[in-house]
Amino acid sequence: MSSEKKKNRENFRNVVFERDKHKCVTCGVSNVPLDAHHITDRNEMPNGGYVKENGISLCYSCHLKAEKFHISNKTEFEPGYHPADLYRMIKSDYEKAVKASNAL
Repeated sequence: MSSEKKKNRENFRNVVFERDKHKCVTCGVSNVPLDAHHITDRNEMPNGGYVKENGISLCYSCHLKAEKFHISNKTEFEPGYHPADLYRMIKSDYEKAVKASNAL
């Protein structure tokens, strides 16, 4: 992995966790390791989607629920964990995420 990509990933995690106050946005837990989840898959976003408008802090359990959408090839999702739901939780949307990603 290039040093530029490492820098983008670390910055992504830091700004997402800071915005979300180091808590899982969906369940509120704060005393466990968190993942900075890409709401829209990074492979489908300009420049990898490493922007806070496309990221949400999730605990392991909630991250698995959010990943169901991606793993199922967008055919299944846990209620409340559809990308549109996750974007709403962070006051963002797909268009904002694409715009911010294009600016990277």
